Amino acid sequence: MSLVGIARASRRERLLRRLDEFNRAYPWSHNDHYRSWVLRSVPHGAHAVLDVGCGTGNLVRALASTVDSVRGIDSDEATVRLAEERLRDLDNVTVSCEDFATLSAAPSYDAITAVAVVHHLPLQETLAQMRAMLRPGGRVIIVGCYREETAADRVVSTAALLANPILGFLKRRDAAESRVAMSAPTTEPVLGLDEIRAIAADVLPGSTVRRKLFWRYGLVYRHPGQAAVRGEVDGLARRRPRG
Repeated sequence: MSLVGIARASRRERLLRRLDEFNRAYPWSHNDHYRSWVLRSVPHGAHAVLDVGCGTGNLVRALASTVDSVRGIDSDEATVRLAEERLRDLDNVTVSCEDFATLSAAPSYDAITAVAVVHHLPLQETLAQMRAMLRPGGRVIIVGCYREETAADRVVSTAALLANPILGFLKRRDAAESRVAMSAPTTEPVLGLDEIRAIAADVLPGSTVRRKLFWRYGLVYRHPGQAAVRGEVDGLARRRPRG
């Protein structure tokens, strides 16, 4: 490498180090950032929702204000204990330590949500089980993580890298809450976005998979058939909070 190349690499490393230091000082949850999108994607009039990999329960709490019943599951015992403590004031919520693969595949839910979870699981089998657990008209709603593979991935990643400290500063009042939400176990994704789209098209025909900022994608699948809940409409509907 030339001296110019070495100098450029050195400047890049210093920039990345400073960005990392800033992000550690002002952490924020990329997963919670997409909470409102998940809520808008839940079918209008839904009664029962399953949140897979519920973590410390932030999404479960938000869902509980809009639907009749929310079940959260996570495979990490310490995380579940924390979620139970944080959600004990809600009477329409249950949280348990379970592996998703062990759940009954009976159609029991109007929506199944999973945020930064399915890359921990075998994707094809997981999506098939989610589809089987939906009631007619129900939706699978996923915010997932993907591996960077293409030039487009790297361009979006660079944009996210630059935007990350800005949002961290704007959300600095939520830093303490974000540290709790970000305490759940993590793992690196192994599938790229193209492979995820191919698997989703095969297992969940008609599903949409769209790239999002901050190293995420959004997947929505609507189960065919007449919805069992009254008030179901096509599209992503907003609802008034319960209570």
